[in-house]
This record gives sequence, C-alpha cells and structure tokens, in this order.
Amino acid sequence: MINNTLPYKTKQFFFVLIKLSIVVGAFYFIYNKLANNDNLQLSTFIDFLSKKNVFATKNIILLLFLSIFNWFFEILKWKILVSPIKKISFKNALEQSLGALTASLLTPNRVGEYGAKAIYYSTNMRKRVVLINLLSNLLQMAITVILGVLGFYFLISTYPVNLDYYKLARVSIIGLMVLFLVGFGIKKSKITIKGFSLEKVKRFVTEFPRIKILQGLLFSFVRYAVFSFQFYFLLLLFGSSIAYLDAMIIITSMYLLASIIPSIFIFDVVIKGSIALYLFQFVNINELTVLSIITTMWLLNFVIPSMFGSFYVLNFNFPKNED
Repeated sequence: MINNTLPYKTKQFFFVLIKLSIVVGAFYFIYNKLANNDNLQLSTFIDFLSKKNVFATKNIILLLFLSIFNWFFEILKWKILVSPIKKISFKNALEQSLGALTASLLTPNRVGEYGAKAIYYSTNMRKRVVLINLLSNLLQMAITVILGVLGFYFLISTYPVNLDYYKLARVSIIGLMVLFLVGFGIKKSKITIKGFSLEKVKRFVTEFPRIKILQGLLFSFVRYAVFSFQFYFLLLLFGSSIAYLDAMIIITSMYLLASIIPSIFIFDVVIKGSIALYLFQFVNINELTVLSIITTMWLLNFVIPSMFGSFYVLNFNFPKNED
C-alpha cells in the first residue's frame, strides 16, 4: 500500500508507475518467450502454422470461440463463488479475472493472482477473497487430478511407459508420511495464515454454500472439457489422425503431470512442452507439431486474455472506501 504520508500527486504517480511496470513487464516476458525460444523458433512456428492453414478464417474463429468459451466459464465461476460475500456483475468478474491474470503472469504458479483479486475489494473482505480464490483453484485442480489419474491409468495400461514401481511406491509412502507429520504438527500448533487460524480456514470452507461449490466444480469441468477439446482440434488441424479417446489419454495425463510441477507461470509453456513431447511420442506425433500446439494453446488462452487484462490493470482504482 502506498504510504499515506506522501503527497496525493506523488502517490498517484507511483500508483500509475506500478501499473505500467506490471503491464510492460508482462509484455516483455511474453515477447522474450516467443522471440528467444530455444525449442521452437518464432519463424519456424509461424511458417508451420501457415503450412497447416491454421490462419484460415474458419479455424481462427473456432479457436477464438473455444478460448472465449473457456474464459467465460472461468469468469462465471468467479462471479458465483464470490457472491456469498459480495454480489458482482459479470463485467466486474471479467475485469477482476483478466486483470489478475495479467498481474500474476510473472509470479510462480500464478500466486500473484490471490493478491491481485483481493485488492478489488475493501480491506475487511480481502482475507475471504483470498480463500475463495484458493477454493476456485482447488476446484479446478480437483477436476485436473480426477481426470488426469483416469487418463494416466489408461496410459500406463495401453502404452509401454517405463516406470520404476518400487521407487514410485517408496516416494509415495515417504510423501504420505511427510503429509501426515506436517498435518499432525499443524493441528497441534497455532499457525495462522494471513491472520486466519487454520481452524478458521477450515470453518470457512466447511460453511461455504455447497450449491456454490457444486456450481464451481461444474464450471471447472466444462472449462477442462473446452480447452482439452481445443487441444484435440489443434492435433487434427496439424495433420494428426489420432482418435479422440486416445488423444484424451495423453492430454489428461499431460495436464496432470504439468499441474503438479511448480513453475514460474511464464515458463508453464516450456514445462507442458517437455511433458507433452514425452507423452505424444507414444502415438508418433512429431516434436514440431506438439511444441506448436502447446505454444498456440498458450497464446490463445493466456497471452491474448492477458493483453485484454492489461487494459483493466491500467484502469484499476482501489475501492471507493479505500484511501
């Protein structure tokens, strides 16, 4: 928060400077990622898209429609989940979702999104907004994990995936023991999260309206169905003849593995690319196709929305009851 002892014009100057820095930083890293990608040169990527006729009007319209549909349900989910503490319009939810996307673009695992959404609300609501945003992400993660585990099961049942089951079991047992010990330690201590005790966090989640959680889960599933189909459509567009169910085995496994690897969000495309290259080799899809699809998905679902989000970042003002 800008120091209240500073003159008003000085505070306004620093406030504008911070907003500009966020937008310029986001655009610079997007440009840098596209222009200096060791795995996929920008010129090669554009030539490949042209050869596959991706720039045809009907293809662009369908791809953009799927991206809009994807974000429509994300925005609607936020509007529904935040409604128990404050009713907001779809336009407000749009501004908060896309603005937070832009502001969080450079932060590890999009952690900046929590603070970015919270500052749209008055001080007394911000802790609850952070928890609601956590709940929203957990609902999306739940869908990713459930479908990903199913996909991964069929993956190892269908394809010759080399897994060291002894090592996997050992790591799983150690992980469960660590989680148990950490959970036991937290339960016996009086740890707080941003002023919330864990008991209050637990009570907040358990008392949250069940109908809102179910709606959020439904919207998360629809989002997943949309962007996974978009990935499949790009496979077909780039010349693959893979069946839908076979593709979904790979796609769901890819999103599962990518979601559990911590990363700076701007490099999410690199992580998904590396995992996808390994998984799609089982169905004989070449590297250029896979990397091009991953990059296209990133552009459609994150880069373009973040550009619109930059408008909301630049026009952001604190709630009226804030100084």
